[in-house]
Amino acid sequence: MKKQHLHPTDVQGVISLVIDALSGVTDVVEAMHQTIGDPLGLTSRRRTSGITGMVYSGIRGVTQLVGGSLDLLLEQIVPYLGDPASTPQRDAVLAALNGVVGDHLVEVNNPMAINMHFRKAGQVLEMNRQALAEAYPTAGRILVLVHGLCMNDQQWLRHGHDHGAALADELGYTPVYLHYNSGLHISSNGTAFAALLEELLSNWPAPVEELVIVAHSMGGLVTRSACLTAEQNELSWLGFLRKIVFLGTPHSGSPLERGGNRLGRLLEAIPYSAPIGRMGKLRSAGITDLRHGSLLDSDWQGQDRFSQKHGPLQALPLPVGVACYALAAVKDKDPNLKDGLAQDGLVPLKSALGESTRGENARGENARPEFDLQIPPERKWVRRGIGHFDLLSDLEVYDRVRDWVAEPVSGDARSD
Repeated sequence: MKKQHLHPTDVQGVISLVIDALSGVTDVVEAMHQTIGDPLGLTSRRRTSGITGMVYSGIRGVTQLVGGSLDLLLEQIVPYLGDPASTPQRDAVLAALNGVVGDHLVEVNNPMAINMHFRKAGQVLEMNRQALAEAYPTAGRILVLVHGLCMNDQQWLRHGHDHGAALADELGYTPVYLHYNSGLHISSNGTAFAALLEELLSNWPAPVEELVIVAHSMGGLVTRSACLTAEQNELSWLGFLRKIVFLGTPHSGSPLERGGNRLGRLLEAIPYSAPIGRMGKLRSAGITDLRHGSLLDSDWQGQDRFSQKHGPLQALPLPVGVACYALAAVKDKDPNLKDGLAQDGLVPLKSALGESTRGENARGENARPEFDLQIPPERKWVRRGIGHFDLLSDLEVYDRVRDWVAEPVSGDARSD
């Protein structure tokens, strides 16, 4: 099958997204126009009136008319253009787009929205015993790899190295790669991941001996959410799960998202920049969930996800009987660097190690202990001198992951 970077449905999706963007920009420009015409804020209107209002309304109407006409035309043409195989470059662009506005893509039924699947070599795995037997003959030790925000399953291969392929060669595990829309709420992806794992194991062509999950960045939060869903719904796969290895997972949230949220509120507080500040709300639910590391539906349902005030978060412990490991990267090589300053470019050290920073003051005091994941010291490790994405390809990181995956565990795996 011929591979190409641009699919016919991509054209349809891009046009739809451009139309949405043009409408959004028109709203922002009109709001700024209204603010300039009413600098004292004597009215609460965001839109202009009179002839000016008619102009902006006309722009919206023409934009929607053109977009609707093109969409209708493409709907008639696309089925006759075939379904070419994708390329890693196309998958990378779609993954980034889904990470930023993936919830919006789903809401408007944009064909560029990613549906959750397990994949092998970039191809969707059919969840039936025959298809899995052809892909993975006589394999009982399953290794599931879960990517992070704005990424996809093929990006586990970085600089010629893939943790999954290497663990297959050295330890005999069968790597299965999750592909998902990282712009959706973490809890929504966790629920879907839990159901997909149940389907995978129920159709696995050989007796399942064990399940191990290696998760990078946001993928670790999706995995923790999936474990809770499995526990609540008594899903069988949780009984096979022996280990989870977290690579740079922001268990306590990301300061970058918290900073972005504060900047957005500041812009909205200033009349002339308020319309621009509202554009910041285009970022996805997955991104805003990273502000506090939200894992549950209750963390966001019924709340304004952009508000400074956030409802109480529920502490979610690690699954009982599963050996959990946390590996963090620190860009600075100085071992004397204070923990509060250590980070991998995106995730702070303490957050990646599962050490609670919620409620912590500037001196690192008063952190809420119930949010500490209590991962034993021997199951935590820091790799200095590399960044967040280097966790996918650094060979010292791989050696530690391999040793953790290979080591035997017994009893309560989190504390033995």
